[in-house]
Amino acid sequence: MRKNWVINIQLIAIFGLVVFLFSFTSKRNENRRIAQPIIEIFDANNPFVTKEMVNNLLIEKFGGTASIRKEKLDLKNIEQTINKHSLIDHSEVYVSVDGRLKTEVTQKTPIARVFNENRSFYIDYKGGKMPLSANFSARVPLVYGDINNAYAKDFVTLLKLVHDDDFLKKNIIGMNILTDGSVIMKNRNYSYDIIFGRTIHMERKFNNYKAFFQKAVQDTLLDSYKTINLKFTKQVVCTK
Repeated sequence: MRKNWVINIQLIAIFGLVVFLFSFTSKRNENRRIAQPIIEIFDANNPFVTKEMVNNLLIEKFGGTASIRKEKLDLKNIEQTINKHSLIDHSEVYVSVDGRLKTEVTQKTPIARVFNENRSFYIDYKGGKMPLSANFSARVPLVYGDINNAYAKDFVTLLKLVHDDDFLKKNIIGMNILTDGSVIMKNRNYSYDIIFGRTIHMERKFNNYKAFFQKAVQDTLLDSYKTINLKFTKQVVCTK
């Protein structure tokens, strides 16, 4: 009986010690200052946004994370602040077990660069306007002409088809949008105009162009053409 009583006292003492240590550790963890943040930029080969830019943004908005106690840290507010940057698509912010603030940033993806009078900007993969960056220039098709049509859903789909296809991405360097919405394209290595027409049957037109190109390049005829007309979906019409 006495032995059981002693065991119970020991268990209570151990439980009390565990509660005390947990409470002490939790309080100390809450009061801990956030260490220097770790910033990761995805797609670092296209450095529109740098780690220094994100860190400076945190300093400007919050005075630097090192001055913030962990219990006062508002991760959602930090993410919202970073996401407002015109070159950033989205971010994820969290605190690691060792008290480091980790920030993962995904940049916007440009798929075309628009020239309009004295202004120039990118169209991103979601069809929005994206400003130029002082750090990096993207190698994307240049768009001229009636840019009011540049934000049309079908034209953005056209830009995505070019961006997502290795052959088209390497070869199509420019697009002129006419007032009726039809498009004329330029090839990187040849001087002919690609008369694409309206933004309909786009995949079929591109497939026709790629098939024609592979045949014509073997016959060494591409230098002799002035226009490649893709408006007729069942054939490619060329003029010399």
